[in-house]
Amino acid sequence: MKMLCSNAALMFGIALLAPLAATAQRTPRHWIGTATVLGQQVPVQLDLSAAAASGSVTGTWINGDERSPSTNGSLTGSHVTLHFASFARTLQADIHGNTLTGVFNGARMLKPFPVSLHADRDGKPRTTFARAARVEGKTGTINGDWEMQVKSDKGEDAWTLRVAPFGGNGEIKAVVLRIDGDTGGLYGRFDEAAGEYRVGRFSDAGATFYALRPQADGSLRVTNLLHPEQVWPARRTSVARDQKLAPPTLATEQTTVINPNEPLRWTGPNLVGETLSSTDPSLKGKVVIVAIGGSWCPNCHDEAPLLVELYNRYHARGLEIVDLSFEEDDQLKNPERLRAFVTQYHIPYPVLVMGTPDDLNTKLPQGKNLNCWPTSFFVGRDGLVKETHAGFSGPATGAAYTQLRADTIALIERLLG
Repeated sequence: MKMLCSNAALMFGIALLAPLAATAQRTPRHWIGTATVLGQQVPVQLDLSAAAASGSVTGTWINGDERSPSTNGSLTGSHVTLHFASFARTLQADIHGNTLTGVFNGARMLKPFPVSLHADRDGKPRTTFARAARVEGKTGTINGDWEMQVKSDKGEDAWTLRVAPFGGNGEIKAVVLRIDGDTGGLYGRFDEAAGEYRVGRFSDAGATFYALRPQADGSLRVTNLLHPEQVWPARRTSVARDQKLAPPTLATEQTTVINPNEPLRWTGPNLVGETLSSTDPSLKGKVVIVAIGGSWCPNCHDEAPLLVELYNRYHARGLEIVDLSFEEDDQLKNPERLRAFVTQYHIPYPVLVMGTPDDLNTKLPQGKNLNCWPTSFFVGRDGLVKETHAGFSGPATGAAYTQLRADTIALIERLLG
């Protein structure tokens, strides 16, 4: 009798799971399409991986060779919910045959982004721009480094634009390096109809969409398609030097301290309300990286893995790291995004909740021209600031990231020595 009951229960369980299994099997893995952002159709790629038994699903935004996976998700019938906790954003969408439509919404978004995708049976991540290949003799190549002439609110006169081939078939990868960080990889190709390269990205951090139009004099006209009033000329680095144009600001020259002979002072609570300050005995005689950031800041996400690596590598030799995080009002009430940030990167050092971004200069009045996210102060064993790095060049920048990582390690070795 017990065996019959067990078999009946097993068959009933299988019957319940069967619809979920069928749904998972029917759900295409790779989706390709657009998101409507400020009136522009930004190319989007999404991978879905459904687990039949649980009804759970993982979604990953794809940008070239970069991946932004969801924290968790569910597939209920034809409805998909994906949570991206690190930026406190969510995709709600419905699948109807080979189409997926929904909205992407969350923290720091003025309005939801409608998303419209179709199943891509090929399953090969690629750009979704017009497939017309670049005509070499007509447009030339734009690969290499350029300097964009700007007047930024950070006091910059130039940004670096780096362009390289990507993936074949006329595709390129571009990245813009500013003093406060970089755009991440922007992927696209030459659009014959528009007469320009169009490059963009869509991830849990948001959307970016640029046009790069070759000019008759060999320069580029760079337009932020999400804010078309933002247009900049770009020249080859050698041409910019010949024309005596101001170069991009160095990361070590943007921010300093008003009095380098005074210790850097700060104090704030951690996520459980315990206060830590610069005078804490645990920091005395240590080399300390004071990292200014916020969980809303994409470049702070790029920086976190390197800080964790440095801490794990050098903590036993006397390195301490303190993250001074500035969050928006709603996150101060319940810093769920900051908690997700700490969890995602397995951060082992103290993270303090300092207030809102507007509080930055009030909480650190010794900073001079302190206006970049992130910014790191490198404090020696005597408690004095030895060097300051504004911004962070993430992995998408290639050689710039490699050089920054090497320079930072050399600086830590020197300070510990």
